[in-house]
Amino acid sequence: MTLNRLVILGAGHAGFALAAAMRQAGYGGSVTLVGDEPGLPYNRPPLSKAYLGGTDHEETLHFRPARFFEENRITLLAPERALRIDREAFKVELASGRSLPYDNLVLALGARNRSLAIPGSELTGIFSLRSAPDAAGLRAALAGARSAAVIGAGFVGLEFAATAAARGLAVTVLDAAPRAMSRVVSPETAAAIQRCHESLGTRFVFNAQITGFKARDGTASPGDRVNAVRLADDTAVQADLVLVGIGAAPNGELAEACGLEVSNGIVVDNGYRTRDPAISAIGDCAHGPTTHGHARSHRLESVQNANDSARRLAQILTTGACDAGDPIPWFWSDQGKMKLQIAGLGGPNDATVTTGSNADHMTMRFRGGRLICVETINRAGDHMAARRLIASGIGPSLAEAQAGACDLKAALKAA
Repeated sequence: MTLNRLVILGAGHAGFALAAAMRQAGYGGSVTLVGDEPGLPYNRPPLSKAYLGGTDHEETLHFRPARFFEENRITLLAPERALRIDREAFKVELASGRSLPYDNLVLALGARNRSLAIPGSELTGIFSLRSAPDAAGLRAALAGARSAAVIGAGFVGLEFAATAAARGLAVTVLDAAPRAMSRVVSPETAAAIQRCHESLGTRFVFNAQITGFKARDGTASPGDRVNAVRLADDTAVQADLVLVGIGAAPNGELAEACGLEVSNGIVVDNGYRTRDPAISAIGDCAHGPTTHGHARSHRLESVQNANDSARRLAQILTTGACDAGDPIPWFWSDQGKMKLQIAGLGGPNDATVTTGSNADHMTMRFRGGRLICVETINRAGDHMAARRLIASGIGPSLAEAQAGACDLKAALKAA
């Protein structure tokens, strides 16, 4: 089928990046970008970093000004929501009653925060963080708070914890896992991050079983303000502000309803195609094959993955092929004065070699004696070297690292 009408559902990182990449690749057909939030598409990572800390303003979050969409003939429909995909008729039915015909449909639907449905969850002062309105409400609440509980010791939770601690709040981080960032980094890096946060006064409670929230008078009525987080051992963590950051679930319901395969995301092949050749999926909502990590497939929630999958799909749609290779996954998290950067995907059984101090830290992870992941804190040069070394397969071996060959920048220069 000739591609003259491209419809992209989702105006986050992946959706916007694809629309821009298609024009950069010379595509001349129509591009329609559908977003469920009002206003221009915007950058989300600063929401838990600079914006939450008060150093960024909302207009600085926009990917591009309004004229970019006009000049590049990208039709932005926002706020708008897709209700149904009619695969036989090649059209999308929208909440406004409009139908969008397509030759190729791209699902860049992202993910949504997981909720904590427990007694007291309707109290005032309990927040999640994914959108600009979420961040604006949380930033306003920070101004009048004295103590904060963070449920979830992941990227967003720890970024917020660092911001709250820097503003003088008493911060407690609670997690059901036995350590911080248990699904993301090695135990060695997690320990270094925890010690850095503890130096700011933050307290950690692991293996925490949260049973509810309560107000000052002990009630849990909607409209009352939260005062504490209840735990299964009958203890209570005092907090007049709570952030719930317990991960995200992919938005795959629209795909599942039209008969596409969904399993921890919309299932795609290595060309981002679903089982319907006219429908693709990219970004946080897509689950596809990989040559990295310990699994054969994965779903990644990262700006890098959103941008890479958008760029590669644009090449496929405009030329029929894309540059070879599976991009090395990489991630970052700014937590106060700590810049955590990760190159590659680690696994639970990796061998590790660690160097440096808490705030100048590097953990190298090996599988089969080969370097497959590097985690750094405040070592940007080593992170950049690690990305190139892992991609080329020329990093130091486990035996070499154990013998002291841990200078990745030197290793890259020598290679």
